[in-house]
Amino acid sequence: MSEQATDPAAAAAATAAATSFPGATISLPLGVEVLRTYSGALISLEILFGALVWILVASSNVPVPLLQGWVMFVSVTTFFLSSAYLTLFITGLADRVNIDWNVIDVLYHFVAVLFYFAAFVLEAATTAANGGTPFKSIVNGSQNLSCFPASHGNIFTILNGPQYSINVAATIFAFIVTLCYGCSLMMGFKRWRM
Repeated sequence: MSEQATDPAAAAAATAAATSFPGATISLPLGVEVLRTYSGALISLEILFGALVWILVASSNVPVPLLQGWVMFVSVTTFFLSSAYLTLFITGLADRVNIDWNVIDVLYHFVAVLFYFAAFVLEAATTAANGGTPFKSIVNGSQNLSCFPASHGNIFTILNGPQYSINVAATIFAFIVTLCYGCSLMMGFKRWRM
């Protein structure tokens, strides 16, 4: 009888520990403290400049709906997803969800960088298709002639001065948001690898 008696309480604790899930992995602070980190500040900038992108695109006359529709989809979707992501950290609800938030952070920002870079390129292409000069109406005697800038590609847009300026601003802000998402991706990757 060399078999040792086991404690039933220790056996129950070992079984419970084997079936429980690991806690959430979070590198960012919870609550308002997240806004004091570089990642929190970048997410706030993503939200702010992302809102400016979709407001500016929505206020233009959308000369190429297929291209600018993608810009609108990306900017509105990432605006709401970034807002929800930041809200989870500010309210502290991220601590209640047992997932690896560092992996989610890297995956989300990777997809956002890809989508926003495509949106930036499409918005820049739509703006550049105007040629940088608005169309002009010339009165030649009794005839009214319209002169359009020559387009070198497959896309031809007609934008007046203010509409062209709005699209230029949307392109610039889309580039800034792409940079913010890229910086967030790099910071999230560093947190994930630690």
